Parts: sequence; C-alpha cells; structure tokens
Amino acid sequence: MAVPNRYFDLIDQTFYFPQEGFDLDDGYLVFNGVPLMHLIQKYGTPIKLTYLPKIGLQIKKARNLFTRAMKSSGYRGNYHYCYCTKSSHFSYILSEVLEHDVELETSSAFDIELIRKLHQKKKLDKDIIIVCNGFKTEKYLEGIVSLINDGFENVIPVCDNTHEIEYYEKHVTGVCKIGIRVATEEEPNFEFYTSRLGIRNAEVQNFFREKIKDNPKFKLSMLHFFVDTGIKDTLYYWGELRKAIKLYCELKKQSPDLHAINIGGGMPIRNSLGFEFDYKYMVKEIVNLILNNCEDEDVPEPDIFTEFGKYTVGESGATIFSVLASKQQNDAEIWYMIDNSLMTTLPDTWGMGERFILLPINKWRNEYQRVNIGGLSCDNSDYYNSEVHESQVYLPVTKPSEPEPLYLGFFHTGAYQDAISGYGGIKHCLIPSPKHVIVYKNKQGNLVDKLYQEEQSAESMLKVLGY
Repeated sequence: MAVPNRYFDLIDQTFYFPQEGFDLDDGYLVFNGVPLMHLIQKYGTPIKLTYLPKIGLQIKKARNLFTRAMKSSGYRGNYHYCYCTKSSHFSYILSEVLEHDVELETSSAFDIELIRKLHQKKKLDKDIIIVCNGFKTEKYLEGIVSLINDGFENVIPVCDNTHEIEYYEKHVTGVCKIGIRVATEEEPNFEFYTSRLGIRNAEVQNFFREKIKDNPKFKLSMLHFFVDTGIKDTLYYWGELRKAIKLYCELKKQSPDLHAINIGGGMPIRNSLGFEFDYKYMVKEIVNLILNNCEDEDVPEPDIFTEFGKYTVGESGATIFSVLASKQQNDAEIWYMIDNSLMTTLPDTWGMGERFILLPINKWRNEYQRVNIGGLSCDNSDYYNSEVHESQVYLPVTKPSEPEPLYLGFFHTGAYQDAISGYGGIKHCLIPSPKHVIVYKNKQGNLVDKLYQEEQSAESMLKVLGY
C-alpha cells in the first residue's frame, strides 16, 4: 500500500528532481555521485564533506561563459578568473584551484604568507597575477612590497585609499603595477549610502593625476569595481557597472598602461532546488555593456577580471547531521534536535539568515511534516525553520520503531563557514567542530574519500582556554 504524502512526492511535485548534483539511489540521497550513507556509516555524524571535483567544474563553467560571450560579440580583451582566498584558505582547496590556471586575490597580511607557502611547494610561479585587495595594515603593506621586490612580477596592489600609494612609493625598489578600487554606492535600502571600501568616484581622477600619472615608478593597470550584493539583473547593478565603465574609459584616455577592469565577485550559487539564475544571459550582458561603452568612447575594451570565491567553492561543500530526537513542544511546533550547533557549524544561517539546500539523506518514502531544526547550544537563535522558496521546513516523519535515525544534509556550504565559525577554535557551549572528509577522484577516475580532520577534541579546546 502506497504511503500518502511521502517526502519524495513533495520534492517530485515541487522541483525538477533528480537534478545536477542530487539524485537518489535505493532511497538514499547521492551528492555529485557520492553515496552519502556510505560516508555516514564509515565516519559517523556530524560530518563536513568537501567534493573537490566540483571546484574545477565551476571554474571551467565561468571561463567558458565569458570566453564564449567575448568571442560571439567580437570582444578583443581577455578574461581572467581570480579565486579570492578568503572564501576558503585550506591547502587542499588552493591546490585544486591552482590546477585550473587561475589568478589569486588576497585580503590580508597572512594571505601573503599563504602565497609564499604555495610558491615554496611549487604550486604557483612568480608570474601569477595576485590582486591585493582590502584596507591595508602595515603588515599587509610590508608583505605586498616584499612579494614585488622578490620578483613576483604581476602583483597588483589595489589602492583602497589615497594614502596607501605612499608606502609603495617609499618601499618598492622597481616599477609597481597599481590598481584603484572605486567605491560603489550601496542599494537604496541599505543602512549607508557608499561602500566603506575603495576611493570615492569623484576623487579617483585627481588621485591618478597627482600620484600615478607622471610617476615613473607606477603603472596603472586595473580599475576595480565591486557590488556587495553580488551580480544581479537589477537596475542598481547595471547602473553601478555603467558608472565604473565610464570611469575606466576616462582613465584609459589618460593612461595607456590601464588594461583591466575587475568586476569583483558575487556570482550566485544554488541555495534551493528551485534556484533560477540565467548565467549565460548575465555574462553576455556584462560583456556587451563593457564593449558598447568602450566603443562609444573610442577606447579599446579591457581585459575582464572576476574574483569568484563563493562561486568557486560553495557548491563543493556539504554538512550532515543526525536527528537525535523529535520534540513536540506545542500543538503546532515540532522540533528535530540535531547532533551539533547550526550557529557554530553553519554561522551564516544565524548571522545573515543565509539559506542552504536542505535535504534528508534517508527516509524519502516516509510521510513528511513541518518542523523546526534545533541545534545543541543553549542560544535561542540556534535553529533553522525556513527555506529560500518557502517560510517553513518540511522533512520526513521520524518513527521510534525505525532503527536508523534521520540524517539531514545542508548542501553548498563550502564557502566561508569554517573561517567565520573559527575552525579549530572555541565554539559556543564548547560544541566541537565536526569531522571533515575530502572526496576526490583518483587517476583512474574513481571516487576516494579521506579523513582530513577528526572531530574537535575537548583537549584542543581546553588548551586554547588555558587549562
């Protein structure tokens, strides 16, 4: 007899399923071909998973979109894919990224030490383009200059303010490539009007003329533009991009060395099975907008740089929990208590209301019900109760008679979560970081899983706390 209102039927009626990255095998969820129940049985939960092949697929996808759009429109500039390291600094991520001929973007002083380690391990050469962003501390400035003076020939410090360049003037021994970040206006509903990062538009040309134009030490190479809310098909985004291109054209007429416009990051990733974003259309429109504006101004079209971080690594990640218990707290609310904390393991769900793809690993043939997901910490905010497409969560009903617990997976969690939660540090209520497993393909093309990090121990936390 068929079970009414099965979870599988809910998904099947609501979304196209199976879809890229998600499928079922004998009633169990499969993620990018990885049998998740196999990993659960081998390693237990909670568990973080990184599927490395997805990184290369994302890089190839974006590169193909831009190069095809350029070719079809007759665009004569080149495309450069930069990975911004802050999305995930782990060595296995950078090693995978650098296999795909990308450039790098840095954000802080310790990023420079990371660049040096990668060079020592022969993961990158000194001719790689390194875009140095952010407000520069003394240590960060020292690191940038040390790279330039040590022969890293394509380091581009992007000036975030008009005083930063004085340090390069004083300490760089040869000729230095320079970028300028232009401060963008924020969306109308934001708490402030202009980004804290970059030099305001009205000051950029004076800064160029006074500090760069006639100085033989500097070559203006890049104009940097970035919208915090990301690449979206909105009047706001197109308006800010047009202003940046207009400024580029004005600077190019004064600076023959200027050859690149950097449109930053913000390419969205899937956060729902119902996610819709026309990547091909957006990339084509960006390329055409730059091309048409440059043609109108009789300026050669620039090389286009992007700094995709979350787009690069986000969809490679998953975090899996067990449901420890089901609690009926009143007539309307049912809580599924999981074996870790959402606040500490997936901090974006708490800090900025981020939503990831949430799916059960098992029990797809069970009936479903509306639930709240509760973490183990004592904090009132340690919960998850809504999806991107709906202001609630539906999951399979758990039954005490079933020997197997319900396993829940949050997917596309590969960017920022470890850094924001403080990987290996102190967690709220001393709830440990989950064990971490890496999945990759060997030379024969077979999937291989490897334990990268055991679950955080009490000893490691107590050591940090001084016990």
